[in-house]
Amino acid sequence: MASPPEKKKDALEEASVPIAPTSKNGQLAKKGSLTILRRPSSKNLAGRGSRHSSSQDDDAVDAVDLANDAPAVDNPDACEKAALRLRSLLRHLQQGEVPAAVLQQNLQFAADVLESVYLDEARCEEQQDRAITISLEPPSRKSRRVTSNDKSSRRQVGDEEDELSEVEPDAVPQEVREWLASTFTRQLSTSRRKTDEKPRFRSVANAIRAGIFVERIYRRLSSATFLQLPPEVTEILKSVDDWTFNVWKLQEASNNTPLRCLAYELLNRYGLLHKFKMPPATLETFLTQIEAGYCKYKNPYHNNVHAADVMQTMHYMLSQTGLMNWLNDVEILATLMAALIHDYEHTGTTNNFHVMSGSETAILYNDRAVLENHHICAAFRLLRGEDHNVLVNLSREEYREFRSLVIEMVLATDMSSHFQQIKAMKTMLALQDTSLDKAKALSLVLHCCDISHPSKPWHLHERWTTQLLEEFFRQGDKERELGLPYSPLCDRNNTLVAESQIGFIDFIVDPSLGVCGDLLDKVAALSVPPSTPTIAEEPQNDHLMPPVVAEPGGPIKRPVRPCGVVGSEVRRPWQDCLSANKSRWKERATKDAELRAEAALRNEKVNGDAEDSVIEDTIKEEDENKENNGTAEENEEEKTEENE
Repeated sequence: MASPPEKKKDALEEASVPIAPTSKNGQLAKKGSLTILRRPSSKNLAGRGSRHSSSQDDDAVDAVDLANDAPAVDNPDACEKAALRLRSLLRHLQQGEVPAAVLQQNLQFAADVLESVYLDEARCEEQQDRAITISLEPPSRKSRRVTSNDKSSRRQVGDEEDELSEVEPDAVPQEVREWLASTFTRQLSTSRRKTDEKPRFRSVANAIRAGIFVERIYRRLSSATFLQLPPEVTEILKSVDDWTFNVWKLQEASNNTPLRCLAYELLNRYGLLHKFKMPPATLETFLTQIEAGYCKYKNPYHNNVHAADVMQTMHYMLSQTGLMNWLNDVEILATLMAALIHDYEHTGTTNNFHVMSGSETAILYNDRAVLENHHICAAFRLLRGEDHNVLVNLSREEYREFRSLVIEMVLATDMSSHFQQIKAMKTMLALQDTSLDKAKALSLVLHCCDISHPSKPWHLHERWTTQLLEEFFRQGDKERELGLPYSPLCDRNNTLVAESQIGFIDFIVDPSLGVCGDLLDKVAALSVPPSTPTIAEEPQNDHLMPPVVAEPGGPIKRPVRPCGVVGSEVRRPWQDCLSANKSRWKERATKDAELRAEAALRNEKVNGDAEDSVIEDTIKEEDENKENNGTAEENEEEKTEENE
């Protein structure tokens, strides 16, 4: 593999050292000399020929037929052919799309060439080790000349190691090094070096460069095949970092697919699509199926819009408070996925309704966190399908960590564990210990995002409240049909809406977000951004390819001081909204009380008039009865007198 163009002079431009004659057993034919065997680099081989102009190079790149079979990897000019094919592949990617089969064929050829070069150099190094001899004779003029050459060779080897130092340390992400070690080399499985032997790194350095190049080609290709968002959706998503983000506008612009659009946007912004190599078609199918699951029961509140709202609020917590600096890539993926699936296939009824009605779901989960268990089970069952498994490229350890964290976070959204969860977090924050349980911390953050609509602007909160109460009332109607007692807030004729929201804010939302704010303050004090970016955060300004820009904002970098952090504390935009919404509900509660009082007076007046009318009718009836009785007595007296 050729070095990047900016490397005008590097250790790969070495002059080949003549090979001394050896015997069949590998020993030198003549003692008293030091000979280093080294395979001439492909760059030198190319340099022996005539120098081509840039126009001729362009013609050579254009002449490459990517669809034809590649030459043999042991061909002397295989490296040059591989470089031409990669440049031609890059040009085709810049001009349009490349079929996946052609891309795979040419990248495989480049990988085979790199592996062949490494194996050849490894064999040369073994011969070199056998060829090195140390003379025991007194130093002569000839030996001094050899020593001088030896110094030059060692200086060139040192230059190689200096060049490698630019790409070998932490500047190269760990996942790239592990991938290269398992894909482009065999030193882990075949020829293990001695612990005290310093390896030669030329082929490894080239492999690292090739790996980064291939990674960027993958990004370029996948960015063209991933979900394309409409312009109006892209415009709305520009404000996705705001606490006041209006998810209802996103629903309208996306034709009722807000969750699919938002999930793609956030997974792309955090670099998780490329980091975990999510197949584009699989991601599209997975997100579509998740959104369909939220629309399954046509719930007024627990639907795809609510899921998108919770996911956007979780994004705010991650990106604007410094929380993402405290997490690794798997934990960020798990956090966003937990928000994505936390109410998947919600039935529009509460856990208590399932338990009281004896539903199959309640029986399956033994009346414990019935819906939360179902959300998790249904989502992971979906991920097991080949067409929906966006986690296919996670390692076994990464998947185990991901699944464990998602399960704990979603189970924590069960409201029956609310007070226990708040109490445990207060106790943890009161300790002087600087460590925090990440799973419990993230569980609390998701729980607060799930109940956060009272802390949003009034026009959003009021609409959410109307939708939620309608869902409660529908459950109350079912309870009436089944002969079950009404659950709280489910009787549409006797629910006090304003008073219920004031109590919800005072006793649930405000205390929860207060504890969450304290938690985020502590996390902001503990979190230190990584000294070097990972692949997911790698700046995409390489001259080899145009930068891959995520729509609309590109992958997120981990900021040293997020804009949501002021001084040493996290800014809390929810406090003003909570206070304003509570005041509005108090005003509405006062008006509702006045209306109820007026209605009661009217009822009393109506009832009073009705009572007066009844009394009059009774008196009149009694008077009529008396008259009738008197007339009857008179008639009887007259009859008696006549008989007498």
